[in-house]
Amino acid sequence: MSGWDLLIGAGAALLLAWLVLVAALVVVRPRGGLLREALRLLPDVLRLVRRLAGDLTLPRGVRVRLGLLLAYLALPVDLVPDFIPVLGYADDAIIVTAVLRGVVRRAGLDAVRAHWPGTDDGFAALARLTGISRSRPGRPNRRPPRR
Repeated sequence: MSGWDLLIGAGAALLLAWLVLVAALVVVRPRGGLLREALRLLPDVLRLVRRLAGDLTLPRGVRVRLGLLLAYLALPVDLVPDFIPVLGYADDAIIVTAVLRGVVRRAGLDAVRAHWPGTDDGFAALARLTGISRSRPGRPNRRPPRR
């Protein structure tokens, strides 16, 4: 196997991985006007993510995910370039939404509510956007332990 074959194979694998990630973004994106709402809430959501990542009472896995999310958001390179219509500017909002859904499942709605820096209307919009309003308040939604 020559070096060119290896380089072409690695490039094809990276392209395929990128296409799978873009397809995943399309699947989990907010529907209707919720995407516009997500972009409007982004400053408050960024403060929320920072506060949650610094909360030592949350499980370590949750804090690690939030830290990785903050690192991704700080990078100047986007998963989807900005020149791609709709998804180009929305990839950050979509990824934040997906991570927050997981945070609520592990840490509970009360933890997210306690750290929310915005208004009650903003939190209601965040709940609609992420689907976290369906979570039971006051209790983390944890899966039963595996045996």
